Amino acid sequence: MKAAALAFLLAPFAGCMAFAAEVQPVLVIHGGAGIIRKDMTAEIERDARAALRRAIEAGRAELVAGKPALDAVTAAIVVLEDDPNFNAARGAVFTHDGRNELDAAIMEGHTRRAGAVAGVHTVRNPVTLARAVMEQSRHVLLVGDGAEAFAKSVGIPLADPEYFRTERRWQQLQKALREENAGAASSDYETARHFGTVGAVALDRSGHLAAATSTGGMTNKRWGRVGDSPLIGSGTWADARCAVSATGWGEFYIRTAAAHSICARVAFLKEPLAKAATTVINGEIPALGGNGGAIALDRDGNIAMPFNTDGMFRAWLDRDGGIHVAIYADEGKRGKP
Repeated sequence: MKAAALAFLLAPFAGCMAFAAEVQPVLVIHGGAGIIRKDMTAEIERDARAALRRAIEAGRAELVAGKPALDAVTAAIVVLEDDPNFNAARGAVFTHDGRNELDAAIMEGHTRRAGAVAGVHTVRNPVTLARAVMEQSRHVLLVGDGAEAFAKSVGIPLADPEYFRTERRWQQLQKALREENAGAASSDYETARHFGTVGAVALDRSGHLAAATSTGGMTNKRWGRVGDSPLIGSGTWADARCAVSATGWGEFYIRTAAAHSICARVAFLKEPLAKAATTVINGEIPALGGNGGAIALDRDGNIAMPFNTDGMFRAWLDRDGGIHVAIYADEGKRGKP
């Protein structure tokens, strides 16, 4: 009788319990918008696609093992930070003074915990420091020397500044300086110098979301400029319904609180994720004069990847377990297997 009574009492919740057990992990990553297609070489395209696949597979391994979304976005971002093809950590662009200044943020949706760092120079993987700020400090955002000191205090791996230097990024700075001295920048330079961020959003088996973003910022930036990537709500956001990582002209993402705006439209206007993301990325930001892209994911596993440039490095693990990689707008929703 007791077993039968328990079964009767639990019957109304059986569907909910089954649903919770059936959440399929989803992971989406980006390696930056602002791609100029005519400048893309076959070698860069090949290497970028391979790195995106490695990053998706690293995050996927965490999700299929039952790990939380935080672990998946961290693992994926570390792969991209270690790859010199992307403007984050090892492949970061140079400031006007010839330095690499690194920013990153991470956020857990269901708890709203968040951590971020800006203006660090020797942290090998800034996303791991952002996570340490979230998990091992009372703060959300640490900058510059203070962030570096905190990294040392908690044992975050560091690297010599030369580790982050790549000849390609150095030459981009030299071009920017020449154009600046000439008094005018080309339209291609104006487009390209604002981009290159990497990011990830994930949904785990528990139905929890997370987002993370990492960047080297803007070529030829000055005066400790900080963009949207480490600012919670601008370039990075996650809540119980929605997660976003953005890539684009940071000043405009800050002014629109872009990442949070997308999720707010989902939560309060009840808009589908794709509509919310497109409205902000391809509507509000261009209306102010900016451009870029974003990746977004909701708790039902729906994905949105709007952008308004020639392309956006992106890859995703869908609800069916399929992995897809894409760069250009005309590659469609499936990308390349």
